[in-house]
Amino acid sequence: MKKLINKPEDVVKDELAGMEALHPELIRVDFENQIVVRKDAPVRGKVGVISGGGSGHEPMHGGFVGRGMLDAACPGAVFTSPVPDQMLAATRAVNGGAGVLHIVKNYTGDVLNFEMAAELAGAEGIEVASVVTNDDVAVQDSLYTAGRRGVGVTVLLEKIVGALAETGASLERVAALARKVNDQGRSMGMALTSCTVPAAGKPTFELGEDEMEIGIGIHGEPGRRRVKLAPASEVTEMLANPIIEDLGLKAGERVLAFVNGMGGTPLIELYVVANELAKILRGRDITIARSLIGSYITSLEMAGCSITLLRLDDELTRYWDAPVHTPALRWGV
Repeated sequence: MKKLINKPEDVVKDELAGMEALHPELIRVDFENQIVVRKDAPVRGKVGVISGGGSGHEPMHGGFVGRGMLDAACPGAVFTSPVPDQMLAATRAVNGGAGVLHIVKNYTGDVLNFEMAAELAGAEGIEVASVVTNDDVAVQDSLYTAGRRGVGVTVLLEKIVGALAETGASLERVAALARKVNDQGRSMGMALTSCTVPAAGKPTFELGEDEMEIGIGIHGEPGRRRVKLAPASEVTEMLANPIIEDLGLKAGERVLAFVNGMGGTPLIELYVVANELAKILRGRDITIARSLIGSYITSLEMAGCSITLLRLDDELTRYWDAPVHTPALRWGV
């Protein structure tokens, strides 16, 4: 194992210290509770928006804390859910009196621990609403989930919902928009290589030199099938067509196209995939009205990519375009 770390057990702590050192104007880190909090939180009268999950998927979620996105993030150990105490501490830290929204990826540990944190916060008089993302079309159930996994749509949802929360909208309205984004988006990913969890010291799974996994999860969970390597054009079809069909996209519709790297994929390859995706969508008379490309929800150093399509309307487009200023995402400011 070759990694730029000190000790495997200190990876998350050291990472958070680095984030705070480089972005003190945007965030603060509560090391006792291991949470990343927006610098000016809590914002009085604003719905607090928090998310969290295992580390190893950076910049998600800590890199998305800041104006116009998340108010706090709860990073667990690598590929391990954060605990309820972290989530409760984050809920308290961002409670400005208007309630708190929990954005939860559909992984069993995340769901159970956020539920417990919401109950504890409710007992303290903090109103909490929860929305679970489950956009992965690859498999219905997996090693970590009952039902579909929450993946790429989570990033888009955090941005769009964060923008609405910034306007002072009610918790009910913010939660409703979160559910709408989840309903209108679908994702699917693939892997060319495995990844190595620092504490394990060996690859999570094995792939032959001429093999790739279609429908992989962000923790290295098995996908739909293992197949021989193929050109980017064929890989993109394997990912995009199930998304388009599951979402029921039709000619004349507009989408946000998100081409995401899994951590070890260079941007040149992501743009090759993006070009193939654009061809597929043009062939169906579907317009890419907005886009995002880069490594935003990763699986350590895994080589591979995922595609997310979000059906757009005027409301979703407006909040996607709204200003955002976080360590990993910034425009309009």
